[in-house]
Amino acid sequence: MNTNKVVLITGASSGMGRATAIFLASKGFKVYAASRTPEKLIQIENIHPIHLDITNIESVQKTIEKIGEIDILINNAGYGLVSSVEEVKEEQMQAQFDVNVFGILRVCKAVIPMMRRQNAGIIINISSFLGKIGLPLLTLYNASKYAVEGITDSLRYELSPFNIRVHSIMPGFFETNFARDNLVTNSQTFSENSPYAPLVSSLAPTIIKQINNGNDAQEVAALIYDIIQDNAFKARVTAGEKAKKFIPMKKELSDEDFERRVREYYQLG
Repeated sequence: MNTNKVVLITGASSGMGRATAIFLASKGFKVYAASRTPEKLIQIENIHPIHLDITNIESVQKTIEKIGEIDILINNAGYGLVSSVEEVKEEQMQAQFDVNVFGILRVCKAVIPMMRRQNAGIIINISSFLGKIGLPLLTLYNASKYAVEGITDSLRYELSPFNIRVHSIMPGFFETNFARDNLVTNSQTFSENSPYAPLVSSLAPTIIKQINNGNDAQEVAALIYDIIQDNAFKARVTAGEKAKKFIPMKKELSDEDFERRVREYYQLG
């Protein structure tokens, strides 16, 4: 059992975060399930719900101080903005990066000193296969997840002298209510008057269908457990059908050939 290991999971009220919190608690970890809506987690056995707003540095600092000691950090909180670049609003751009990128950095900044003093720790960033592959209308989300991959790579160098492991998981599409709860759409892009209306009408239903028919979040929870248990686990790993299909393909093909495959798959013309 892992009763002496303390885990902090951000964005734990639903989806992969919730599944991971439940799974790790069942394995004996002391799990702090952080969310802006911790009341959604109160009734779950062996889980410690805690309020955390990763866009607010005071909230981050107070939450970390309240926990006191953290062995494993799972940066899971995030959402996806669906918008053309032409029509995206300034505040939408800022918000996407504030959560998906700066939120991770804020929590890491607060947790790393603890792990460094302990000379041990694990940080797992939940990224996306779209952190390696671009898709139209998801440019801001893509860019934020590309940034998460860069954070992961750099922190692996930066923190290895202190015996802190850093990993990323790149999920494909998972059935986690993401399409309902974690996709934010730009109303102008989704207007019938938008020059991108044909692209929206063809691509958006396909993406939503793939999310709703995606893999079970339990797959990611089990993968996180494997990373924790294996000191030699590789830097990053894919999860789910789409990630396992596209990431290896991207490595094998030229950029131009890969782009042609994606265009064909999503009928982008």
